[in-house]
Amino acid sequence: FFRGLLARYKAFRNCWRAQVFVSLVDNLELFSSCCSEILILELSCWICSRSDASILKESRRKTPVAVALKENERLFGDSAVGMSIKTPKVAFRYFQDLLGKQIDNPQVALYQSRFPEHELMKDEKRQTVIFKLSQALQYSPEEMLGMVLNYSRGLAEEFAEQPIKDAVITVPAYFNQAERRAVLHAARMADLKVLQLINDNTAVALNYGVFRRKDINATAQNIMFYDMGAGSTVCTIVTYQTVKTKDSGTQPQLQIQGIGYDRTLGGLEMELRLRDYLAKLFNDQHPSKDVRKNPRAMAKLLKEANRLKTVLSANADHMAQIEGLLDDIDFKAKVSRQEFEDLCSDLFQRVPGPVQQALSSAEMNMDGIDQVILVGGATRVPKVQEVLLKAVGKEELGKNINADEAAAMGAVYQAAALSKAFKVKPFMVRDAAMFPIQVEFTREVEEDDKSKSLKHNKRILFQRMAPYPQRKVITFNRYTDDFEFYVSYGDLSFLNQDDLRIFGSLNLTTVRLKGVGESFKKHSDYESKGIKAHFNMDESGVLSLDRVESVFETLVEDKLEEESTLTKLGNTISSLFGGGGHTPEAGENLTDSVQEEEESLAEAAKEEQGVKQGQKSSAEDAGEEQGQEKQQSPPPDQAEAVPPKEESQKNEEDFGV
Repeated sequence: FFRGLLARYKAFRNCWRAQVFVSLVDNLELFSSCCSEILILELSCWICSRSDASILKESRRKTPVAVALKENERLFGDSAVGMSIKTPKVAFRYFQDLLGKQIDNPQVALYQSRFPEHELMKDEKRQTVIFKLSQALQYSPEEMLGMVLNYSRGLAEEFAEQPIKDAVITVPAYFNQAERRAVLHAARMADLKVLQLINDNTAVALNYGVFRRKDINATAQNIMFYDMGAGSTVCTIVTYQTVKTKDSGTQPQLQIQGIGYDRTLGGLEMELRLRDYLAKLFNDQHPSKDVRKNPRAMAKLLKEANRLKTVLSANADHMAQIEGLLDDIDFKAKVSRQEFEDLCSDLFQRVPGPVQQALSSAEMNMDGIDQVILVGGATRVPKVQEVLLKAVGKEELGKNINADEAAAMGAVYQAAALSKAFKVKPFMVRDAAMFPIQVEFTREVEEDDKSKSLKHNKRILFQRMAPYPQRKVITFNRYTDDFEFYVSYGDLSFLNQDDLRIFGSLNLTTVRLKGVGESFKKHSDYESKGIKAHFNMDESGVLSLDRVESVFETLVEDKLEEESTLTKLGNTISSLFGGGGHTPEAGENLTDSVQEEEESLAEAAKEEQGVKQGQKSSAEDAGEEQGQEKQQSPPPDQAEAVPPKEESQKNEEDFGV
């Protein structure tokens, strides 16, 4: 089917990919396709061309994601890597690790230790990282990524002979809100409209399912994908089965059940171990020299370490050799696979970690896993496969997908589905957010002795592994004046201490509401139904607060009714972000309209996402006397991502924030 689609459209026929296997949390793989003017970009570390239709200047299937900034010239790909050997200070790679990171993050210190030739400084306004080349030339990691995206888009436009403005970008599943927003910021700098940030493990699962559509039936199949790239490792458990949809009939669906990861376990760390080992061998051969103090020589050793790692995956030993490594001295040394495995023994011990995390988050064991499939270039290391096979207890590991390009191919299918220019067979995708998000607030309560004290409350907004896109509403019932609440990450006890430190701040935002007291005075004759905060986690896994509104209700005699029954008149007031509005007509029940939002969202889930039952969680009562939660979360097999929905604003007065 997919080959037919490629043959039918020139854009797909001439598609190209950019995979980035850098030391990003999972590498930045840029996949771009000329399909219908959509650029598909995936966080990994190489840029690759499709089959024999090579559009890369290097005429290779893939080329490194790298940027070199020399005077008034910018170089990319292999040209930038070549510059890293000549002038390491001006060539930048693996900067994806620094996206959304503050200067005191351990990931920044790790990057500095790996690449001491770069000078990092603090952005005084954002407290994030800046690469300093000179007093006049300073760039953030987001700007570096923006340059790569713009360069990739330029190559695609030149080859497609048409402008490209839209993009689908894959990111690691463990990217938090700050990191996802950093990628979106980089795309805006490149003047790209991001249709979706899709998790790379989800894209891999989609690629696997698309080509095995006929094998998917009503019986659930649980597949584990083990993805070890250059910078990190991710293990994902995915369930495939068919579901009935309202519009399309029975269609295949994938659901992300569990995710585990290791941010620093990948091929780059193995190469760095080899680089340092080769440096030691050179220093032993030439005691009067210290190759570690020469950035150019260390860059040459890293390049040779990359080649050596690849060769040792297929050979028991190999000769490492570099001409003119330092002071015109040639370097030559024999390295065995056993020596390489000894250097990385502690890394191999960490291989089972993501598997256990994924099983724990999915609440499953290996008996329920039908197959384990390898993804990512670093899984080609024999020792990785040996340790993993022992950890999962299976007879063999699946190697039936392209380890380098599976995520890219999944992203291109998703882009085609999002594009209006293509009509592809539906494949339902239910992604999941790794990290729980909660709302915190403090309110005054009366003690038994009639004294008053402050009580701190927490309400879970999105559970761990909650499906998205999805909307949630929280209701504050005990506030009659201006107040504030905090949005933060929930319980992250499933992360180890190193991951917690790298994760960064747990606080997402503080929301301060103004004008609450005035609205209550203005509607003193009405009964308050609480202050509702409407949250939305979109298709990219990015959380936003759509609006905050207060709802009042009164009883009015409807003279038009023969039986003179009483009807409720609800006035929805104070949209936090809406602005503008209109006065409701007499008898219009605005309280009911808020309730209908929940029902219509459930309907949208059924119609557009194709699940048997999708329902929207009801609002949480954040102000009850006993602090009890009223949110009704649907069971896991019924919860469904809810697409964004345009809603009318009625009789609104903005709250200040």
